[in-house]
Amino acid sequence: MSKASFAPVTSQPVGKTQPEDPAVAAIIAPYHDKVTSQMQEVLGTAPVALVKAAGESPLSNFVADLQRARASQVLGQPVPLGVMTNGGLRSGFAAGPVTLGSVFELMPFENELVVLDAPGPVVQQLFEFAAKVKMAVSGATYAVTFDGFPKDIRIGDQPFDINQDRTWAIAISDYLAGGGDNMVFFKTLTPRPTNVLLRTAIADHIRALTKSGQPVTAKVEGRVKQ
Repeated sequence: MSKASFAPVTSQPVGKTQPEDPAVAAIIAPYHDKVTSQMQEVLGTAPVALVKAAGESPLSNFVADLQRARASQVLGQPVPLGVMTNGGLRSGFAAGPVTLGSVFELMPFENELVVLDAPGPVVQQLFEFAAKVKMAVSGATYAVTFDGFPKDIRIGDQPFDINQDRTWAIAISDYLAGGGDNMVFFKTLTPRPTNVLLRTAIADHIRALTKSGQPVTAKVEGRVKQ
């Protein structure tokens, strides 16, 4: 009776101690150099750091606002609301030059900018979610009650009426639109695509600011009333 035989183990763990293969390195080098050069492209300048923070965040305000502007431009219609959570952003911008690499660090995911058409009850759920952590919503202001519920919601300076027979367009990432970051109330809505990666929208916005002579800035504006 023949015995089964197994091929010898030939795999080796790859680590920094393993010498570089010159032939492979020569093939990779042009691509590595090209990517490195692209990541070093300076898109703009931040006079002060834009960082994430609990509650209303300068960085989230910056991204949520540009989402609304780009979605409105692509769809050719007003987009009254924009949403970006701190969890949807991976890092901030340090003071100084803002490079394309900085944008990739901020948004390393292939998330697309989409638009949701939300009826009153879903918009109410959005603000109830936001009030729990005092998260700002682009295009709106609201106050938080002592027990963590939203009140005095205003969208574009108009009082929000949950019973109004209409929808509100919301610029958002496809990740959050699909229920990411516990925004499960959005999962019943069908997103409208923009075919624009959120990372691209951020980079394009910074380039446009620079072209018009403006720095990369954002601040806490009191979108969440205390």
